Amino acid sequence: MEQSVVQYIKKELNLPGLDPKSYSPLGLAYIGDAVYEMVVRTIVLSEGNMSVNKYHKKSSSMVKAAAQAEVFEKIEPLLTETEMAVYKRGRNAKSATVAKHATVIDYRKATGVEALIGYLYLNGEMERAVRLIGTGLGAGEDNET
Repeated sequence: MEQSVVQYIKKELNLPGLDPKSYSPLGLAYIGDAVYEMVVRTIVLSEGNMSVNKYHKKSSSMVKAAAQAEVFEKIEPLLTETEMAVYKRGRNAKSATVAKHATVIDYRKATGVEALIGYLYLNGEMERAVRLIGTGLGAGEDNET
């Protein structure tokens, strides 16, 4: 059986812990933000060679709070009971900051999405995380037969 990304990192770097149930929703959102960004950057990079500025503009539009709120609307019916509970914990977490160009509602939904992605990543469910992000962004729709 192939190791998940997080299992590989834990093994290679001899890291203890990383049980997703032991982290706060904002801790999960912290790592989920990075995982989400990596998936988005991979999608943007797959669109072909362009300037780094264009890569940045495309990926920024996909990771902003409003875009992540839209992703949630698309993936909500697909979430398991556990995934929905993780999302809600993230959405309801009290953050000390709010994004400059986002509504409070969008920012909270985005935090919920990031917490969910962080939970899935730490739980060794990277395939599920990528599938949900891809579905939410409509990625790969042109390639399916």
